[in-house]
Amino acid sequence: MISVEDHRATVTELLGTRPTTELALADCAGLVLAADVQADVALPPFDNSAMDGYAIRSVDVVEADEQRPVELPVAEDIPAGRTDIPALLPGTAHRIMTGAPIPPGADSVVPVERTSGGTDRVSIFAAAAPGAHLRRTGEDVSVGTLALPAGSVLGPARLGLAAAIGLDRLPVHAPPRVLVVSTGTELVLPPEPLRHGQIYESNSIMLHAALRELGCQVRTVRSVADDVPTFLGAVEPLLAEADLVVTSGGVSAGAYEVVKDALAEVGVTFARVGMQPGGPQGCGRWNGVPVVTLPGNPVSVLVSFEAFLRPALRTALGHTEVDRTRVRARLTEGLRSPDGKRQFRRGHYTPPDYGGGAAQVTGVVGPRGGPGSHLLAAFAQANCLIVLPEPVTEAAEGSEVDVLLL
Repeated sequence: MISVEDHRATVTELLGTRPTTELALADCAGLVLAADVQADVALPPFDNSAMDGYAIRSVDVVEADEQRPVELPVAEDIPAGRTDIPALLPGTAHRIMTGAPIPPGADSVVPVERTSGGTDRVSIFAAAAPGAHLRRTGEDVSVGTLALPAGSVLGPARLGLAAAIGLDRLPVHAPPRVLVVSTGTELVLPPEPLRHGQIYESNSIMLHAALRELGCQVRTVRSVADDVPTFLGAVEPLLAEADLVVTSGGVSAGAYEVVKDALAEVGVTFARVGMQPGGPQGCGRWNGVPVVTLPGNPVSVLVSFEAFLRPALRTALGHTEVDRTRVRARLTEGLRSPDGKRQFRRGHYTPPDYGGGAAQVTGVVGPRGGPGSHLLAAFAQANCLIVLPEPVTEAAEGSEVDVLLL
């Protein structure tokens, strides 16, 4: 039996670091920037109006108020996108839209709500301080500054910034092409009706969703029968198009363990990890392609993904934060755990309540379902994993435990 840490380190080393590639911005969501990005364009790139209104000289409206409005001729109309911007002459106004360039000579904008809204002549009902409602060149980003540092996770705002400074592609850690293979003669695909002794296949759906969440490109081969020639025939032709193979099922100690029988002779090592659920694990290379083999029960699959594959893939993809957030919480009921194994129990975590009364220092957590690796509905109700270390065989109600937030 090997430790959780040792197997995680082996899987992380196996996956290594993904190479850098350039992708279109729309394909970069959730990925990690592989190099610093400097701004070659200022934001804003020119002084522009922050309001729909009138560009004016502040000295021309210094006496304006509701009782004594200042009337000015409207010399020009400046919509957003106009590029030939005439200068503003003293004693005149230019009607201007949000985002349009400020004309030379203007030093402020009066919002349309503080005017009569006229197109030939306009009455101004309020004074405007110099600089009012102006967006200055470079006040958001200056030319030559660091717009996005390497290691940034590319969410909507960062991708929007990249587009705003004129980029259409970014260097990122390339998302791996992952081939997910679920094995088991008992597995049936909906909507085929179940016969006695059959179950619907769910592991590939869970893994597909979990991998896609990390930005991986995923292809699935579902419900491969427990027969070595069948398994090899279904998977081997696809290896050349995969950067990683993830299997579920067929790795335990019984008969008909198709993954172990097929891959033990080609470079994949199988072992038992000191954890519950998810003890049977394996990893290695098959024709040069990294392979990670997971158990078959659905809860074991998801726990194994959280313990090994997710942190390894986040490391490979360039993330600096690879682990789930870990907090301490008080148990709402007692738990038992097998000696010598790290137990991962599905749970529901409620954060501390800092409002009123005595401050609650830690949150509380209660288990969802028992320890069985087949209890998937309990996992669907969980928002965390309760972690009981290897030496702990019993955790009393009210004791504090580690919790991984999902």
